[in-house]
Amino acid sequence: MRALLILVLLLPGWLYAASIEGHLSLTAEGKPLRSEEAQDAIVYFRPKVPAHVPAAHETYAMSTLRKQFVPRTLAITVGSKVRFPNDDPILHNAFSLSKDNAFDVGLYGEGEGKAVTFSHVGYVRVYCNVHHSMVGNILVLDTPYFAHPDASGAFRLDGVPAVEGDLVIWHERAAAWHVVMTPGADKPLDVHLDLTQRRIPSHMNKFGKPYGRDPNAGY
Repeated sequence: MRALLILVLLLPGWLYAASIEGHLSLTAEGKPLRSEEAQDAIVYFRPKVPAHVPAAHETYAMSTLRKQFVPRTLAITVGSKVRFPNDDPILHNAFSLSKDNAFDVGLYGEGEGKAVTFSHVGYVRVYCNVHHSMVGNILVLDTPYFAHPDASGAFRLDGVPAVEGDLVIWHERAAAWHVVMTPGADKPLDVHLDLTQRRIPSHMNKFGKPYGRDPNAGY
């Protein structure tokens, strides 16, 4: 019994899984936004000494539906694949010029679309070369501990190692919220983000030229 107790005491801290929970609220121009808009945020915990993170076995999906990327925001582990299905009866062309993770799936019609492997950690902003108003976001992470807030703004990360690390709450339209912490007996967090950036950022098409008239404007 004593030997077992000594063994337990010598086990590294990351074996003791903890949880992180809290609530995220958003404002824009001084006005509170609907709680469901918090679902576009990503909450992730990155241990100070990160372990090896394998790519996901399954292929993620970011569809095009009613001239929108669905989901608008997607978190994945580095090395994972994302497919870009087209669920519209019109043509789309998903692309990104993001550093290290640039891609272009070309013009494609309704169907499964192509899959892209994201081999570098970082933020990937996705556009459609046909529709200026279409914006998607992929956050490629070197940690498996991430989640989206639910429709009420509540979030929870389970199975997080009880070691010091960085907790980050990311949203495409705000400066990232960040705190250094050790998960454990902490009280639920109450986080507020002020959205100061435009929902549709100014951008050019994949050729670096202004967008022309939308050929599917009547759709």
